[in-house]
Amino acid sequence: MIYDFRKKSKFGYTTGSCAAAGAYSALYYLKFGEKLSYVEIENLKGDKLIIPIEKIEKIGNKARAVVIKDAGEDIDITNGIEIFVDVKLKKLDTSEKKVIIKGGKGVGIVTKDGLQVKKGEPAINPKPKEMIKNNLLKLLEDGEIAEVVISIPKGEELAKKTLNPKLGIVGGLSILGTTGIVRPMSNEAYMNSLVPQIDVALANGYKKLIFVPGNIGTKYAKKLLNAEDDEIIEVSNFWGFMLDKAKEKGVKEILVFGHAGKIIKLAGGIYNTHSKIADCRNEILTAYSALFIDDKDIIKKILYSNTTEEVIKILKEKGVLEEVFNCIAKRVVERLSERWQGIKFECIIIDMKGNILGKYLII
Repeated sequence: MIYDFRKKSKFGYTTGSCAAAGAYSALYYLKFGEKLSYVEIENLKGDKLIIPIEKIEKIGNKARAVVIKDAGEDIDITNGIEIFVDVKLKKLDTSEKKVIIKGGKGVGIVTKDGLQVKKGEPAINPKPKEMIKNNLLKLLEDGEIAEVVISIPKGEELAKKTLNPKLGIVGGLSILGTTGIVRPMSNEAYMNSLVPQIDVALANGYKKLIFVPGNIGTKYAKKLLNAEDDEIIEVSNFWGFMLDKAKEKGVKEILVFGHAGKIIKLAGGIYNTHSKIADCRNEILTAYSALFIDDKDIIKKILYSNTTEEVIKILKEKGVLEEVFNCIAKRVVERLSERWQGIKFECIIIDMKGNILGKYLII
């Protein structure tokens, strides 16, 4: 299949495709003296990708190509950034031809085990590396070597807004992509970006992982549980997906920890907790509150409360806060244990300030 990215499209291309296209155009300029406005490269599936080149210039004995990342209709933090690719062409004493790929400024360095790239190496994933090599080898003659350096000027700044620091990728972004094509499925791409957290945790010897929805859970897991970064897994809204991955990878113990607004939904068997998918927090809270409060007006007030924090205040005033949330925590464990058999679950539910509302721990 041919993807022509010179035209506006709902599809985009990955940082890996940017690097491959830039490397190809820079090498082509060194060999043939022609500045290409676009290149046609091939991904690992055999699809043709036609990618525009923003700029090519000669700097000393190397050529530099600049490619603008286009994510199409996908929501991507890297959309519109410049990716620089510097290429040097050298001669070898042997008859072989070779491509060497390095990371420059703005490409992160891997500092933890468990990722696709070895510790100490630039965060350029295997598939993009393979795509770059395959395309450049077509231009090389026997006895030639192409040295490729990929840089992202804004990479270090943008990486702070990604999971890279948590995964132990420091100093920049990663060069990613399996097919080289970005499809407008942000949830799928985002879910897959969460999975390496599990790999890093297991590679660093953690047997019991702490699953949290996001920043609040992470903050108080560190503060209340003295948890380390690598044992905390941020799942966002994608509990079902991440628990499936945990089971696939052999995780045996998980502590579910986080703010009531998200964790409550798990008690109702809701494993994508985004409010657009399902939001019956008040209904769940009402059902459990009714076990301890024999007052229809109060129960109705809980049902129609605007926020979970408002319900927490009502339960505290009635003196049943801990009882209600202990029941909910227990039900979370029961639900998850039924669906993901073989994993030992526990649950701690907190409020916005990190106060423990309820828990169910197995001694």
